[in-house]
Amino acid sequence: MRLSSIKIYLFISFFTTTGFTQPIKDRPLELWFKRPASEWNEALPVGNGRLGAMVFGDVHSERLQLNESSVWSGSPADFVNPKAKESLSEIRRLLFEEKYVEADELASNAMMGDKRVESSYQTLGDLKLNFKYASSALADYKRNLNISNAIASVNYSIDDVTYTREVFSSAPDQVIVVRLSASKQKSISFILSQSRTGDKAKFTIDNKILYMREHVNSGSGVKLVSALKVINEGGVVNYLGDSIQVKEADNVTILISAATNYKQKDYEEYALRYLNNAAKLSYLKLKERHITDYQKYFNRVSFSLGANDTVNVPTDVRLSRVKKGHTDPGLITLYYQFGRYLLISSSRPGGLPANLQGIWADGLNPPWSADYHININIQMNYWLSELTNLSELHEPFLKFIDALREDGRKTAKEMYGIEGAVAHFTTDAWRFTETYGEPKWAMWPMGLAWSAQHLWEHYLFTKDLKYLRELAYPAMKDAAEFCKNWLVEDPSSGYLVSGPSISPENTFKTPEGKVATMVMGPTMDHMIIRELLTNTIDAAEILKVDEKFRESLRQVRERLTPTRVGKDGRILEWTKEFEEPEPGHRHISHLYGLHPGKELTKDSLLLKAARKTIDYRLAHGGGHTGWSRAWIINFFARLHDGELAYENLMALLQKSTLPNLFDTHPPFQIDGNFGATAGITEMLLQSHNDEILLLPALPKAWENGSIYGICARGGLVVDLDWKQGKLDQVSILSKTGGVFRIRYGSQIKEMDAVKGKRYKLNGQLH
Repeated sequence: MRLSSIKIYLFISFFTTTGFTQPIKDRPLELWFKRPASEWNEALPVGNGRLGAMVFGDVHSERLQLNESSVWSGSPADFVNPKAKESLSEIRRLLFEEKYVEADELASNAMMGDKRVESSYQTLGDLKLNFKYASSALADYKRNLNISNAIASVNYSIDDVTYTREVFSSAPDQVIVVRLSASKQKSISFILSQSRTGDKAKFTIDNKILYMREHVNSGSGVKLVSALKVINEGGVVNYLGDSIQVKEADNVTILISAATNYKQKDYEEYALRYLNNAAKLSYLKLKERHITDYQKYFNRVSFSLGANDTVNVPTDVRLSRVKKGHTDPGLITLYYQFGRYLLISSSRPGGLPANLQGIWADGLNPPWSADYHININIQMNYWLSELTNLSELHEPFLKFIDALREDGRKTAKEMYGIEGAVAHFTTDAWRFTETYGEPKWAMWPMGLAWSAQHLWEHYLFTKDLKYLRELAYPAMKDAAEFCKNWLVEDPSSGYLVSGPSISPENTFKTPEGKVATMVMGPTMDHMIIRELLTNTIDAAEILKVDEKFRESLRQVRERLTPTRVGKDGRILEWTKEFEEPEPGHRHISHLYGLHPGKELTKDSLLLKAARKTIDYRLAHGGGHTGWSRAWIINFFARLHDGELAYENLMALLQKSTLPNLFDTHPPFQIDGNFGATAGITEMLLQSHNDEILLLPALPKAWENGSIYGICARGGLVVDLDWKQGKLDQVSILSKTGGVFRIRYGSQIKEMDAVKGKRYKLNGQLH
């Protein structure tokens, strides 16, 4: 089925019916700078989910670093360690006997696969435009990215001529568009060339189209093609073998199409078809179609924190001021909407999910291969999708999870000898589910089980039964089947435990003082499994299927090791209170049940223990990576602590944000952008415990504001206004109908909603 067929009520369609005052806009919603980008981390991203570009904006030599989402090295491969299945029981025995180091050594030898086919996301290449001017008297330079219409621009004057460049990536026409214009005729002259790292790409010009072709990594990856056409208004165009010269044009439009054989067997024809179709349209028509398509997503949410006196200050200067302790509420709303912009630009129905860098990555070996880490990173990429009214953009990840099942069933059988489907800490475009590397990050079979939470969440937000039946439940069932068969009884407690497994990427000290990583029964595993079993049972009940399987899951859930609190009042991360070599570790995995799960939010004692856990991590330097700090924002939002959520949002901007507002791990990693946008939404609206919480973590710094168009579970779209730190009014649109409960402070109101009807209440929920 097509998830995009789910009905979405656009923000723009219901905004005028609310009766509310239109929120103050920090005009315009743009990132802007007074100088070109000096490096990649200062360039500005455009994208349509598949085709992306980083725009540098140099006056004399423009660089557009290009990406296409399926440009991957590598290929499908099987690499289950043949010793794994026969070694499983011995590793478990060693762990139950607390011989942790010996178990680690055996797992390193017997469980880790030999992944010989290296794979990485890669750049498509570079487009270079070298300009010729009569003078070098530069003035009025401005480089900007308008996230209201998804267009990057460069504007400047030389002598009496004003030059403008506009760059966007069109989803309806599947091309990157570059528009060059000038205030005076015959003023545009440049030489265009393309390049790709490695010097293996072949460049040809045929029928006035510049082609680039390469079989990635000397044949170990995809075959790619890009096709470029120059459309001039006035002047002369010369084709020079592998470059294009434009002389004295009035205006120029450059169209770039690209494709690979990852999905398209006729990829060259595919790219050429889009290029030729786009060339039939005027620039204004291409721009209009692009903006209309983009704004149908972006305009669903409006967010304001009041008037702002810094909109006329360049973005990098604003960020620098925040790093020095200044407040800038407009920068927060810009950062929030930038997160939504990035998801719209890097994840579209029918495509691959956003990777560690969205779709923007330079070179042939970006950090961590810009792959799909499924031990938090890709999940964090999609935390904002449902909350911020971008439900359809969740689809690439949901379908990717479903596609992992085929190899996941094979890995479960060959590696562990059990039924169901499994995936470990990471995967790639080829969807492998085996594990490799070192046990301290790799011996973790919960990647698919965690990802399955997203399948259920999409249903909770949309109530789409067809989707639940056809896509979500079968994948959830496979993941639950693996977990049911994976668990074994702990001989000392009688409870069921997961293992051998880890608390992702963290280590502990054994009683002998040695560093180890694996245990039988890490807390995070049990939180994920408990939630997965519950969600799968609920889904099966809704669909009225698999009664015996449901009952088997209930029995397993009853025997699962409960979440425990240590002597010092913190949530236990492992089976015992081990000393930690890295007490400020970036992963806080044992708080999965606080966020994105909900287990810890239902018990006041566990909530208290969760807070102690966070405090301990932060006191020892935790939150030092961007995505980790973003997770902490969500934790404090769930704890209803607006001040500490805000404090950590400020820390994210001050310590882990690049000049172009990209998140840094370091280096750049996009999950922090997405996670922080989700966290801001959680500060203003929550719905994970069968009730709608209004302004649950509103900080004092946001005394007045509004946010319209965000979403709650149960098919609800919510508009909020607040004044002097208190709720002023709320409007809720029910897309599906049904009973829901609203809570604001101590006030509670239950409503039986009619599908398609909007309900308006004041600050007292009347």
